[in-house]
Amino acid sequence: MRLDPLTSEFLDLPGVRHGFFTRAGGVSQGIYASLNAGFGSQDDPAAVAENRDRVAKFLGAASGTQLVTGHQVHSKAVEIVTAPWAHGAAPQVDGLVTKQRGLVLGVLSADCAPILFADSEAGVIGACHAGWRGALGGVAQATVEAMVTQGAKRARIHAVIGPCIGPESYEVSDEFVATFMDADPDNMDFFEPGTREGHAMFDLGGYLLHRLEKLRLGAAELLGEDTLADADRFFSYRRETLANGGAPADYGRLISAIALAP
Repeated sequence: MRLDPLTSEFLDLPGVRHGFFTRAGGVSQGIYASLNAGFGSQDDPAAVAENRDRVAKFLGAASGTQLVTGHQVHSKAVEIVTAPWAHGAAPQVDGLVTKQRGLVLGVLSADCAPILFADSEAGVIGACHAGWRGALGGVAQATVEAMVTQGAKRARIHAVIGPCIGPESYEVSDEFVATFMDADPDNMDFFEPGTREGHAMFDLGGYLLHRLEKLRLGAAELLGEDTLADADRFFSYRRETLANGGAPADYGRLISAIALAP
């Protein structure tokens, strides 16, 4: 099976390559089948390395050693990447920015939202991982700010939110809602009544798109693909949690990646 990434016309820019990769096209087996890109999983490390190598080469890099991902901790911390780091030496960040050709920036997800950014004129790209904590904390905004320090202009930056848990699948507690309401009462726009008392449905992608649009970027888009609802194409932490009646023993990680053409 071949790699089958989703793409956006908003990132189809001169000198930029990108993909929101699905489960297709890898060598992993079992619950990780087939394109698991997460070394943090219990998958065979050799299989993960091969999967990442395929992604990197698809985007024009020499090998998987040029594919950079952070140790994601649901923060708004962003790293300016000037060279790849060794496996196990990744900084604890959820945003990555570079202007180095030959590098591939990647973020891992399994319901959280991956966001890819590019200012093709400046030759600056970014990627961030936004779960609800990172989204509320401003990881997307922090990634844009880091891009600006490297020469990007807000009005030229294109940002695309990839596959993440959808509003019909993301049921949260009233305490969760209160956290967002404390930050901004207008955040109620991203909640609908839940299927259970004391719960609501949260639109993570819509919330992130709203935050991006407030930055007055050149373009911002939400792909609108629900990771929980499509088991054939996407890994989903929450889907595994619901199936197991609690936190799963493990799960695969999707990868979304962007590169400047070498």
